[in-house]
This record gives sequence, C-alpha cells and structure tokens, in this order.
Amino acid sequence: MSDIILRQNVIDELDFEPSIDGAHIGVTAENGVVTLSGHVKTYAEKNKIADVVCRVKGVRGIAQEIEVRPRGEHRTADDEIARRALSVIRWNTVIPEGAVLVKVQNGLVTLTGKVEWYYQKNAAAEAVRGLSGVVDVYNHIEVQPRATAYDVKKRIEDALKRAAEVEAKSIIVDVDGFGKVKLEGSVKAWSERKAVERAAWSAPGVKIVDDRIVVV
Repeated sequence: MSDIILRQNVIDELDFEPSIDGAHIGVTAENGVVTLSGHVKTYAEKNKIADVVCRVKGVRGIAQEIEVRPRGEHRTADDEIARRALSVIRWNTVIPEGAVLVKVQNGLVTLTGKVEWYYQKNAAAEAVRGLSGVVDVYNHIEVQPRATAYDVKKRIEDALKRAAEVEAKSIIVDVDGFGKVKLEGSVKAWSERKAVERAAWSAPGVKIVDDRIVVV
C-alpha cells in the first residue's frame, strides 16, 4: 500500500468516527508510519484518534503530535484536576485504595505508585483521561505482583544453588501463603546456616523465617 493511499484511508476512517472532530487534525504517512498533528479539545479525544488510526490496515506506527487545547479561556486549575483525579481513582473498584499518587502541573497528570496487576495500572490512567483540563497523562505506576508461596520457595532454592558455601541438596525449604519460611536440614558450619538464612530473607514477601537447620 502506498503512503498516499494509507494517508487517505486514515483520513476517511477519522471522518467516519462520529466521536471525533477531524477538522483540526493533520495526517501524513511515510513508510507506514502515520504522523498526526493539529489540536483537539480533550485528552480523551486525542487518545481516541490514536485508537482509530491503529485499526486502519497498513499502519505500522503512529507519531502523536496532537496538542490538547481545552475549550474556553479559563483552564481548570491543577489542584482541582488533582482532586478530581484522586476522586475518580478512589471510586474505581479495581484500583487498590491509596496505591496511586497523583501530581498535576500545567494540566499534565503524572501517576505514580505500585499495583499488583497491569490492568490496575491501566485503569488508573483511563480513569483520569476524560477529566476536564487534562492535557496529557504520564503513567509511571509500577506493577509489582505479589509473590506466591511457590515463587518465594523457588527464589530461595535458586539462591541456595548459587551460594558457593551452601550444599543446597541438604536444605528443605517450605513456604506458606502468609510469608512464613521454614528451613530444615543440616549444614557443616554456622556460617553456612547463616548463609541459608540470608537467602531466605532475600526473597520478596518473606515475613518470618523459622530456621530449624542443624549444624553437624
């Protein structure tokens, strides 16, 4: 497909989408990469345009250069945007309470914090995109899955295998679902016992280490 045809297909698709006003949108195409320019009234509309372009056959990439220019002369104050953002995030049941922090500067919303799942990170950004006055959203929320008992057990066992001073085969590791690790077996020196303990404590999610290793 030539760039000329691709550009026209993108323009036609934007015109076909009823939720978009393409009057102020410029479109160029080069080697399958579509560059979007111009301005829109809301950040939500800016994202919608990108979604529409993505569904056009032949599009290999998008350069998003559209500006958000809120309607009217009076922009929503940053502190008001922040209050609204925190409110919509708080009301979203899939986002853990208190997990997301919001910073707003000149309409640019920055989200930080930690969640367990990617869909929770995405939900936070989606929640604030449609707010009045928002011109862009930077989603810096970290996804840190909660370690399962199996994950913790495997991490500890792998650490023991890497430890030169530890005979990993002589150590039995048991982990419950509440962050408690039980160590059993035998070692030849106290320093080896301490090395096993260090390996256990180094795994994420460990709250208690019950060391029953015997020095023989």
